[in-house]
Amino acid sequence: MAVKTLKNINPKNKRVIVRVDYNVPLKDGKITNNKRIEASLPTLKYLLDHGAAIILLSHLGRVEKLEDITSNKKSLAPVFAELKRLLPKVNVKFCKSSTGSLVDNAVKELKPGEILLLENTRYNDVDEKGNVTNRESKCDNSLGKYWASLGQVFVNDAFGTAHRKAASNYGIAKNIEESCIGYLIQLELENLDRIVQKPEKPVVAILGGSKVSDKLAIIKNLLKVADKILICGGMANTFLTAKGFNLGNSLVETSMIDTAKEILASDKRKKIVLPVDFLCAKEFKNEPKIKPIERQIGDNFAGLMALDVGTKTIADFQKQLTGAKTIFWNGPAGVFEFDHFQHGTKAICEILKKLTKNGSYTLIGGGDSAAAALNLGFKESDFSFISTGGGASLEYIEGKDLPGVSSIQKR
Repeated sequence: MAVKTLKNINPKNKRVIVRVDYNVPLKDGKITNNKRIEASLPTLKYLLDHGAAIILLSHLGRVEKLEDITSNKKSLAPVFAELKRLLPKVNVKFCKSSTGSLVDNAVKELKPGEILLLENTRYNDVDEKGNVTNRESKCDNSLGKYWASLGQVFVNDAFGTAHRKAASNYGIAKNIEESCIGYLIQLELENLDRIVQKPEKPVVAILGGSKVSDKLAIIKNLLKVADKILICGGMANTFLTAKGFNLGNSLVETSMIDTAKEILASDKRKKIVLPVDFLCAKEFKNEPKIKPIERQIGDNFAGLMALDVGTKTIADFQKQLTGAKTIFWNGPAGVFEFDHFQHGTKAICEILKKLTKNGSYTLIGGGDSAAAALNLGFKESDFSFISTGGGASLEYIEGKDLPGVSSIQKR
């Protein structure tokens, strides 16, 4: 790994700015899943053990209007409470701003061994009059400089935003004397490298989700390294339409049909595997009375929409995955949120769980597939690794630059 890690810095008696990903799910002001906060603890504990005073920065949700700020619904106050619970022996403080005199004074009072959490960085995307300025999201240089001035060392440990050039990652890294990545980003990159850097063969990728356009670059890149690419979810409909099949009212990205044809034509080694049957419905609703209607490719889909892969497809996918040593999965096989159409996604989880147990390396690339696996009752330990950043993990495997990483100092 070319960039500096925690082992390459000396944080003793220094103010260390840490960009974390505390974009946690909230319901009625309560955190429903604290996984992202827990994932930051190894880095925080290392810095505390080595005498640092820590300043934490994170966003929470999108901030697009003044009400997003004044309502406090996107405040990091619940995160502050959870941090205090998780670190009972540490003096954790919270500043209700992320810029200005409140921050300046809080930073001056911060001592080694203490943590100061600043308010939502995206509060800087809207000014006091309600104008959208996107100073954080669009990497305003003066904002990045200000945050950089608060400390002597910057640690980026927010992999979920590593693919974005924001003031709180790229902006700080470009304006501070010393920078490195934290344990979480280091772990993410080490695991993703097992897919893109000489993976153990055979390699099988499973790609789902709704849009081909979202996964176009990753399909092209994976065709270079994968032995098979199993395509499911809504994006499979577009590929099947490109092959001349009529899938009725199923979701099809019509603007990508020609592109899908080109990809299929370029796949000389027939690595791409598409579904052969589906579970369908007439309505897009999650109701017990809506029973799945089975259809095979070539059948009449009139008035129907494909919402999940069928049993024959699952059997074929299992056959393709048998013997695989490295498996990357991103995107559910169907509308797993609907009770009758989670069978395909659940089956993939079961297959990967068994493969993991038998010694294969299985990586879930964050996003909906990670949420699906956990919501369907599977544990993180059932797989080799679950990425915390869907977009960042995809872009890394696509071979794209991650500004939050490339801006960090090299060793």
